[in-house]
Amino acid sequence: MATPRVIVLTGFGINCDYETEDAFNSAGAMATRVHVNELINNPSLLAGYQVLALPGGFSFGDDLGSGKILANKLKYRLGDALLEFLRADKLVMGICNGFQVLVQLGLLPGGVEGGLRQSATVTFNDSGKFEDRWVSLEVSPESPCVFTRGLERVELPVRHGEGKFFSAEGDRLQRLADDHLVTLRYTNPDHTRPARYPFNPNGSLDDIAGVCDPSGRVFGLMPHPEAFTSRCHHPRWTREGIEEPGQGLVFFQNAVRYYC
Repeated sequence: MATPRVIVLTGFGINCDYETEDAFNSAGAMATRVHVNELINNPSLLAGYQVLALPGGFSFGDDLGSGKILANKLKYRLGDALLEFLRADKLVMGICNGFQVLVQLGLLPGGVEGGLRQSATVTFNDSGKFEDRWVSLEVSPESPCVFTRGLERVELPVRHGEGKFFSAEGDRLQRLADDHLVTLRYTNPDHTRPARYPFNPNGSLDDIAGVCDPSGRVFGLMPHPEAFTSRCHHPRWTREGIEEPGQGLVFFQNAVRYYC
């Protein structure tokens, strides 16, 4: 399949849908913004698409915690359809609020095998405030993640108030690391870890910035790759000779290449 079709969810406070749609289209996909209610009322829509993207924003105003209300709507109205979608060798990507939704929903980090059981959360930043800055990230070379193939180090912006990845299950983080499901980690500017604040902007345990499921086809991250698809998006592009395309575009190109 040369041109994968992408559903980009919109509605109820999601506000990065246009940028995410544009990123997928720039990568060679055919992306369409679809309202959450339209998908819930017609789950069969999923059958015509190869990728489901949950963009950033503030779904339902984060009133009960970031992503919680949207996660519950999807779980109880669309859960079976989502699992069927993934069993058909398709891709799911959650960015920022979308990552929070996937974790609250239970699709991350467990994937289909997790049975929509929540085993982690994304909670308030240690700083107690909204963080809006660019961060340095390292990519796990052993991760099965489809979206990060060919990447080693990336710079992307974050903008969130609840980005701390946490699990109350004692060995959960170690198992994620052992299974190479921690796909992205924050680093200091010199690429060392552990990353100190503000380079780990939220206090996320093990510097976790993004994780995937065991299949590598479900991926979520707090930073915004759709906000760095052109070199001129980078704040230092004129000083450092940043090349085209922006590093963020690679995440979306990898999704397209999966079907080519």
